[in-house]
Amino acid sequence: MSVCPILRLPHSVLGEVAKPVTVVDEEALSLMSDLMDTMQSFPGCVGLAAPQIGVSKRAFVVDVSGHRYTRSCHGLIAMFDPVVLEVDDYRLAREGCMSVPELTGDVERPFRVLVQGIGMDGEIFSVESDAYEARALMHEIDHLDGLLFLDRVVHPSQVYPRKVRHTDLNA
Repeated sequence: MSVCPILRLPHSVLGEVAKPVTVVDEEALSLMSDLMDTMQSFPGCVGLAAPQIGVSKRAFVVDVSGHRYTRSCHGLIAMFDPVVLEVDDYRLAREGCMSVPELTGDVERPFRVLVQGIGMDGEIFSVESDAYEARALMHEIDHLDGLLFLDRVVHPSQVYPRKVRHTDLNA
């Protein structure tokens, strides 16, 4: 549908818990289309959540295809109302975010996850993932809970100025 501007910290929507979508209607599908178009317009972007484009709804897209840290890859994942069912094996890694383009930080996240949500067809589906894709899923779900990676850094000393363009890491 359209490429949307990405909100940046300290915008208030980024700190809100997003509202459930519950019904996949034309409005929800339009939102998902906007998320896909916006994510794909930024080379290297692997995920985007609705609050990042100013919509306080529980929706996100993730696609880690071709990323050098990818192990499991389900291609484009478009999910409404995600629920984390299982997490395992936490690991520390550097993260960035389109909404905080000038910083990165070391964040501990589960290496393996099982997430369930509603697809664009209105059906419930699950994604079992690991490594970079699991990290991207959890990063986007955090956005839906009003959290940024800065809320999860292991220590304030583990926040760094970004060395590469913001399009090279997670949204």
